[in-house]
Amino acid sequence: MKLSIVIVNYNVKYFLKQCLASVYAAERQLSDGRLLELEVWVVDNDSVDGSTDMVRRDFPEVHVIENHDNVGFARANNQALQQASGDLLLLLNPDTVVEHDTFVQCADFVRQHPDCGGLTVKMVDGKGNYLRESKRGFPSPQASFYKIIGLTRLFPRSRRFAAYYMGHLGEDDINEIEIMPGAFLMVSHEAYNTIGGLDESYFMYGEDIDYSWRIHLAGYKNYYLPTTRIIHYKGESTRKGSLNYVYTFYNAMAIFVKKYFTGRNAHLFNLLLQTAIWLRAGLAGLRRIAARLAVPLLDFATAYGGFAILKGLWENIKGVGNDYYPPEYITCIVPLYILILMACSWLQGGYDKPVKVGRIVKGMGIGLLLLLAFYSLLDESQRYSRMLLLLGALWTLSAALLIRLVLSLCHIKGYALRARRRGTTLVVGDNDETARIQRLYTGMGLSAANLTATADSSARHLQDLIRIERVEEVVFCGKTLPLQQIIGLMAELKTTGVDYKIAPAEGDYIIGSENILSPDELYVTDLNTIITATARRTKRMFDIGTTLIIILLSPLLFWFQHRKKSYFSDCLQVLVGHLSWVGYTGRHGVFSPADILRHPSTEIQERLMLRYMRHYRTATDWTILLRNWNNL
Repeated sequence: MKLSIVIVNYNVKYFLKQCLASVYAAERQLSDGRLLELEVWVVDNDSVDGSTDMVRRDFPEVHVIENHDNVGFARANNQALQQASGDLLLLLNPDTVVEHDTFVQCADFVRQHPDCGGLTVKMVDGKGNYLRESKRGFPSPQASFYKIIGLTRLFPRSRRFAAYYMGHLGEDDINEIEIMPGAFLMVSHEAYNTIGGLDESYFMYGEDIDYSWRIHLAGYKNYYLPTTRIIHYKGESTRKGSLNYVYTFYNAMAIFVKKYFTGRNAHLFNLLLQTAIWLRAGLAGLRRIAARLAVPLLDFATAYGGFAILKGLWENIKGVGNDYYPPEYITCIVPLYILILMACSWLQGGYDKPVKVGRIVKGMGIGLLLLLAFYSLLDESQRYSRMLLLLGALWTLSAALLIRLVLSLCHIKGYALRARRRGTTLVVGDNDETARIQRLYTGMGLSAANLTATADSSARHLQDLIRIERVEEVVFCGKTLPLQQIIGLMAELKTTGVDYKIAPAEGDYIIGSENILSPDELYVTDLNTIITATARRTKRMFDIGTTLIIILLSPLLFWFQHRKKSYFSDCLQVLVGHLSWVGYTGRHGVFSPADILRHPSTEIQERLMLRYMRHYRTATDWTILLRNWNNL
């Protein structure tokens, strides 16, 4: 018997590597003594993280299809399915890890159930929690309505209200189901020949629902097999509160409705879905706007209130009465003061997360200097009070810092004023593997001082260690423990609230649901200081400012240009953000860091690019522009 596995990848190299490692480590011997032959396909949708190079280097037996753009999940799967030759076909997500007996259990089950057209297994997330989407029912208008209004969450075991997830069926019981998840969807080649490939109308989401239902309509049965499990990290990078996710998911559901529902019910259901799309999208948008504006609005309100109080106190001290300053001072001038102080703080990264007190102080300090310089240029009749300006700026700064302190004490994410001490990391493995993990941590520039180790992998022992040592993270050594045991321990210890990571038997990386530890990832994070929010913002302001200056000086500069045809088009491209004056890896520019020199070698160009990205300064952009002033 032959199993063809199709994995569609998009920029998840380390997840993919761990997935493939688990695939090739899985058992092959079926219950009848025959060997299960594997055929693995990886379809890459134009990744830029080196995924395909990794596959060709570390898994040369894998068939690779490399797309030059993102063609979507359904189309990418079809590209491999059309060439696959297995008796069984498996659609597998790259962010999954299979147990050692997953394939043989599934193959034996399908062989023993001739009516089986589709099969899926029990899924747990990266923290050991059961994923309800392991088994789902047909998304009828009623079932979908109960899910949308929240009754499914309130009554998770109800046959009626939890029909969307078939909540009445036990998560550990083998059952016939209606809808299988696309993360692990096995289909017999016979069923595939009958129903064909996935519907490419779906770009992402919904294609698994459609395909499962087509298997059902063709007269086959879909089964849920919980006797074997997989870890599904569940696309941890997917932002399910984002507008794009909401639109893509519900648009897929709308396609499904138009395809399978007719008559008045279809119209009502589609209306319900469209309402849900706009409602969820609106709520998601409002949440994002509120999250971005909450702190700035709070800063403005407290600063404005402080200025108003200071005005009254200052008037009493001077004995000039409450009407000494004209109404426009408090209604126009003070808000302008505050906005300038806040704008300078924003430009210096004062509103970036994690919060940095130095950025706020520096930004408002610059803002105060600008206000004082502007104040000195005003006519005497327009100078209200330098002392009020100084006191108000000091209050604005103090209030901003106080607000951050309160947010920090409330443990609001991104506002911690003190770096939180990293808790203990527990390594579960033998001595050799423990030593290897310590070397990995040290090699990645992380302290190994908080590492503690144990070779006893019993759940009770680990639970005691987690409590006594105050463990925050557990690293399971894949070479010491079989994946089946790791998943079992994660499920048993999920109430402890710790994070879990797996260190594969081979490789210099450690992977978990929250993040990936690898030399490459840490190096890139350190290297690309230019991609921080502060650096991007500073660079963008530089581009806009210099472009306006270049346009204003164009009557003089234009005649000295060697590339007159592109002069104004480049200015326009930079102004709208399509180009930067100085580009770097991942960002197109009119010039590059290498243009600081004349005819540098390839090696020098690479070194200049690395230095530019790691130590970005606007002064460097100025230097490059000035040296190439006649090649704009």
